[in-house]
Amino acid sequence: MSRHSPQVGSRRGLAALEAGLGEDLTRLGLPRASWTARRDGPDGTTLHDVLVIGGGQFGIGLAAALKLAGIPDTLVIDRAEEGSEGPWTTFARMPTLRSPKHLPGICFGIPRLTFQSWYRARFGDAAWGALYKIPNAIWQDYIGWVRRTLDLPVWNGVEATRLEPAADHVAVMLSDGTRLHARHVVVATGRGAVGGQNHVAGISPALGPDRVAHTSDEIDFERLRGKRVAVVGVGASAFDNAATAMEAGAASVDMLARRHALPQLNKGRPSSGIGFLEGWAGLPDADRWRLAVYLDAMQGVPPHETVLRALERPGLSVHFATRLLSAKPSGEGLRLEVENGPTGEYDFLILGTGFRVDLSREPLFDAISPRIALWRDTYMPPDDLVRPHLGLYPYLGDALELKATEGPPLDRIHLFNAASWLSAGAMALDMPSLDIAPARLVTGITRALFAEDFEAIFASLCDWQDEHELEATPFYAPRYVNETGR
Repeated sequence: MSRHSPQVGSRRGLAALEAGLGEDLTRLGLPRASWTARRDGPDGTTLHDVLVIGGGQFGIGLAAALKLAGIPDTLVIDRAEEGSEGPWTTFARMPTLRSPKHLPGICFGIPRLTFQSWYRARFGDAAWGALYKIPNAIWQDYIGWVRRTLDLPVWNGVEATRLEPAADHVAVMLSDGTRLHARHVVVATGRGAVGGQNHVAGISPALGPDRVAHTSDEIDFERLRGKRVAVVGVGASAFDNAATAMEAGAASVDMLARRHALPQLNKGRPSSGIGFLEGWAGLPDADRWRLAVYLDAMQGVPPHETVLRALERPGLSVHFATRLLSAKPSGEGLRLEVENGPTGEYDFLILGTGFRVDLSREPLFDAISPRIALWRDTYMPPDDLVRPHLGLYPYLGDALELKATEGPPLDRIHLFNAASWLSAGAMALDMPSLDIAPARLVTGITRALFAEDFEAIFASLCDWQDEHELEATPFYAPRYVNETGR
């Protein structure tokens, strides 16, 4: 039996876990009572308190935090079908997550919501002890379990295409022409919807998707059997795709790197510690910029398991200190011109070049992108720390809200994705922050909703007469119930 095959009795184990979780939530008084004021949208339809774009790990985490905080009038939308949200079962081509298995997951300090509790209930204690790192599909199953167990409102197969902020809400256009309305919108799209894929100059558009693809694209690796493949980049995803091509039977894979050696230290480990997660956003701009420049230069290290996986089969070559000059069609394949590297004929090219942050390139922000405050609008670094690509990051507020350079505010739109990195560090980027980040964002949204609903909330406070505390005592005086201390 595979260690990831549910043991006999796993259904009973999950049932017991869910029953215990229900008791935990009851003892903690969760979810909190709903407290926001009911409002209608401009067309008479529901005006959601919060609409979350993206149903992956951070979107589900945020929806859970909102519900537990007494803000149940929320909706999560995702363009993927259920079970395919995020990268884990689509373009994440490593067999396991890169993070350690002991990270808590979407839990808010509740032990029975942690990944470990779910995994042990489903697969058993022995399987947990034998587990090294979490398989992608298993992690996707855990996210789905949190969604179902907490009964979170998610619409799948729904794509947001445009945001149109108004004075008291944001209109969200969908691809089918439907308009949704919410008082706050959170874009929780991971590394998507922030600017698109990074591409390199010199690649002919005539190559088309049958001869070149980005690592985040759908790739038919079976077509690469017996083929000559080139990969631009030596990051983790580049190695994942190289390994997948080799496993599919590619004749050879040449990886092209500009740097002279692979990064040696994974600075992402210490920079995702609790001090960085909680403290980054509170630093002066100069210190946040300095941190970002340093970590951007260090870049990520491909895990040793990923590198060794790619090297398991003969035919992989890594070429350092090279530069791709051009890629052009040649017969049924393509020809690469490479400075200080393997110029020649190939059948397929994979771009492991990552993603850029540039909201002006995202149709979702077309209506507002000229007014979005960027770091380059707000902070001028010293000459030796100028990095134009970092200047394109949006300059976000404490609740990860957009700021406007002119005109009406944009603070009803929050970025809970890779575009928040320069403003808030890794808070909305990777697994280590999942147990705290959603609740931190909900605190900011709560403050905004409370201030906006203050008159209604204050009136409700004044009208509240549910508990006459002294009714059973000799001092009960109902005529003075509404006295304010005179």
